Amino acid sequence: MNTSGDRLKALLRECHLTASDFAANRRVTPQHVNNWFKRGIPMARLDEIAELLCVHSRWLRTGEGNKHPGLADSHDEMAPFQAPEQHKPAASLEVEVPFYSEALHPDGSGRTRVMHIPGCTVRLSCSVLEAMDVSPDHALCVAMIGNHMAHKIQDGSTVAIDRSLTHIVDGELYALEQDGMLRIKYVYRLPNNGLRLRSHNPLESADEVFSAGEVQAQQIRILGWVFWWSTLNRRRPQVPYTLEE
Repeated sequence: MNTSGDRLKALLRECHLTASDFAANRRVTPQHVNNWFKRGIPMARLDEIAELLCVHSRWLRTGEGNKHPGLADSHDEMAPFQAPEQHKPAASLEVEVPFYSEALHPDGSGRTRVMHIPGCTVRLSCSVLEAMDVSPDHALCVAMIGNHMAHKIQDGSTVAIDRSLTHIVDGELYALEQDGMLRIKYVYRLPNNGLRLRSHNPLESADEVFSAGEVQAQQIRILGWVFWWSTLNRRRPQVPYTLEE
């Protein structure tokens, strides 16, 4: 990584952010971001982007010194004049958020409900939360269940949502609960408070349309806006058998 553009590209990859996502967050065009990849980050935006992605602006600009703030930098010109700082653990660059999934209802009916799984948390990068403007207090993770979002989000992936953002913006991706089921869908508003739910995999699930009465009867509620998900490689490569001579 020889340029600030190379380092920016690597940081966005670490945060699972596309150039388009980052461009929208910074209110610039994707072409601007692609130009930064090629020509380097403009000096006027270097400090802003470094702060957003939780890295030193010096490291982002030159590749020298420590990458993350809070770590003593023996090469920093100001270091000899400052009191020694205790190294912060890598965990200080992450936060733990609660994990939710479907669980059997205690009434013995066999129905499910979406609830916090005790003792289960997921570590999310602070740089991801800051880049997506999500408060740690509003972040939680849920399980991706089913193949209706393949190949965008694989079954079994972990999905992070912002539970403060439940107002529906047409075509955005949301986690929702429907009759105790956990679902990840593109959501659209319809007249008279109806909803349209759309999958990424139309072969698995066609569009679903609900009137306002059906939304209420099936207890459909938006849990939050999806801003991050893990990626799984679902196919293990075949390796040759080891045969004893």
